[in-house]
Amino acid sequence: MAWRRPHFDLTNTEPASRVYRAIAHLARNLVPVLAKTTWTGGDNVPQSGPVIVIANHIGNFDPIVLGQFLIWNGRWPRFLGKSDIWKVPVLGWVARQCEQIPVYRNTDRAGESLANAERALAEGKMVAIYPEGTITADPDGWPMSGRRGAASLALKTGAPVLPVAQTGAEKVLGGRRISLKSLFGRRKDVQVMAGPLLDLSRWEGREPTKEVLDEVTTYFLDTLRDMRAELTGLEPPKGRFDLRQGRRVEIEADRGE
Repeated sequence: MAWRRPHFDLTNTEPASRVYRAIAHLARNLVPVLAKTTWTGGDNVPQSGPVIVIANHIGNFDPIVLGQFLIWNGRWPRFLGKSDIWKVPVLGWVARQCEQIPVYRNTDRAGESLANAERALAEGKMVAIYPEGTITADPDGWPMSGRRGAASLALKTGAPVLPVAQTGAEKVLGGRRISLKSLFGRRKDVQVMAGPLLDLSRWEGREPTKEVLDEVTTYFLDTLRDMRAELTGLEPPKGRFDLRQGRRVEIEADRGE
């Protein structure tokens, strides 16, 4: 396949399990069939040490797109994902073999995900997290209201935070709902862009209260919104979609666990 990307071994020397490497091989062959990807900002990806990736969540296919971008730019990300995936035969086994991190939302195990993410960062690994917590419900695909997990992880660990914006992946397999018919037809245009590491110095040393975490979350989402605007050439909306209210509201410090 002429438009496959070169093998990831040429750009990634970080160790990974055989299963994770096999998944990357699969993505190398599958993604070009479904999407024509354009990558920018790969030189912003730290090549070693702990790093937190924050990204906008636009559809069911974008973790594959984001993962491929990060792998080919030198790192093997550990995604925080809904624990339901770990209950699915084969998928759950793959997630465990690839050291992905389950999120047990609204259970007595809810704190485990951030604890496991902290452990991965302490081991010098890359952790990827969606500040929105789920696929955006904004009608035009802009980042919606967020949760505090990404901000809490960043302030507690002090790990560098890498913002990555993406667009187009929602056309491959649908947005909030899986759309198999979207797999057919011409290849979809998908763009992924990494920005410079974020400056969180203004919050250094401050107690991570809900108000502080909301400020950091808003900063994360504003950054991803502006990066998506740069990718698409579109003017971002004045407000941000609030999932609880089902509409866009004035942007202020985002709330939510």
